[in-house]
Amino acid sequence: MKIYFSIAGLCLGAACRKLVMRRKQRRNEVKMKGRKSKIMALLLTTSVVLAACGNAGTENSNGNDAASGQTAETAQNTTKTASSDASDLVWWGWTPGSPLNEQYIAKFNESYPDISITWKQTTVDDYDAAIKPALANGEGVDIFEVSAGSANGGVQIFGSKAVDLTDALKGYLGDDYADKLNEASLSSMTVDGQIKALGVGTCYAGNLWINQDLFDQYNVKVPTNMEEWKEACAAFEANGIIGFVQGAGQGAFNIDTWHAICDNVKPGEFTKATRGEAEWTDETFVTALNLWKSLFDEGIMQDGALGIQQYPEANNLFLSGQAAMIMMGSWYTMNCLPDTMRANMEAASSTDDPFAMVPINFPDIAGTGNVGYVFCDIDYAMAVSTCAKDQKAATDFALWLGASEEGQQMIADSLNLVPVLKSVTPNWDNVTLVNGEKQNDAVQEYLTNAVNNPDNPRFGGIGADLNQAMMDVLAGVASGTMTAEDGAAQLAEVQAEQ
Repeated sequence: MKIYFSIAGLCLGAACRKLVMRRKQRRNEVKMKGRKSKIMALLLTTSVVLAACGNAGTENSNGNDAASGQTAETAQNTTKTASSDASDLVWWGWTPGSPLNEQYIAKFNESYPDISITWKQTTVDDYDAAIKPALANGEGVDIFEVSAGSANGGVQIFGSKAVDLTDALKGYLGDDYADKLNEASLSSMTVDGQIKALGVGTCYAGNLWINQDLFDQYNVKVPTNMEEWKEACAAFEANGIIGFVQGAGQGAFNIDTWHAICDNVKPGEFTKATRGEAEWTDETFVTALNLWKSLFDEGIMQDGALGIQQYPEANNLFLSGQAAMIMMGSWYTMNCLPDTMRANMEAASSTDDPFAMVPINFPDIAGTGNVGYVFCDIDYAMAVSTCAKDQKAATDFALWLGASEEGQQMIADSLNLVPVLKSVTPNWDNVTLVNGEKQNDAVQEYLTNAVNNPDNPRFGGIGADLNQAMMDVLAGVASGTMTAEDGAAQLAEVQAEQ
């Protein structure tokens, strides 16, 4: 998932003690929320919940298709038929935005003409604050996006406001539904044994994207190691172009970059540490933190990197041709499509023609030869509000986008995400890239290799406290106010407290 965060202030001296107190308070709040959710689940039956949500308890929302435990065949037939009564639903989320979401809705309406869906977008940073009161009030939210874990839009936070879609999914795909879907689409969205949302697609991070046209224009070698990366940045900067751009003021992308460095030093150790199977004070992570610092010391990170966000600033610099390289993941593949890239370039205030961008491995800055590793999460998943005006219609849409051949083919062909339905892959015969000669082989190889990578979650295995600690440590090490050793020790302390 493309999840982004704001960098918290650095904690030194007395500030560290305050941060510890805040973390303890935050954990207590999360625990209390979990207890309250479990109590509510025990006390409230479905009928009580629906009654509290006004017209969600109408006949159109109750006792229908898969949700009522019908056979797979019957449920599938009823689910794929438009609701008898017109429904006007609101879909909340932060991604992928226009024009893709409007295209999804338009295609859905070919089969479900009576279900009107309005897309309501926020930024990822504003999402939690915006949707919390709406879900609490039980108004204005029918379908909403969630992410893995407890970060922005986290299913662990908002799952209590979502219906259990297990029976609906079983009715739609059959008893063997788990065999048909990407495992992460189910495991990362399951809370207390209930599937609280349907993953739409997976996203992979850990690689760079380059403007191949700029590399060709200035005859710059694509970097494969630290020295080549420095040389490439210097060559572009000599021509008034930023070599590599990163919004290091947006903490999630710092974690992505550092995760890639950790995998470069020793593949898989980052994931082991998040699971308590390795110590953050191990030499792997001290080395990786020092290498992270070297990106700033060696002139790879642009001047002022800590003061800008990945979205919109860094993204806009790359899409407008002012930067030649950027740290992004598989979701960026959509910019290989001319219309999508043109729209995103216009949003970046660029009137230039689309350019050929291609994915490359994160350079081997550790000199180990460990390259090509990426990490994966469900990018976003579709949850149906317990107070949806029409739960059947809302479930119809969630199932269509996350589990139908038609919906998943649109996901695949948009190149925004890798589909969760295993039987679906991009129809390359119908996919036209900006410059097929430069992009076709690189993009297809990249997506194939990404899917075949080993178990290596992006954010799904990182708790909220550890996530915040990583952002604090990476900002501190980058700015020189914290040593790598102290940063590793701080991560170990937070891990021990979880």
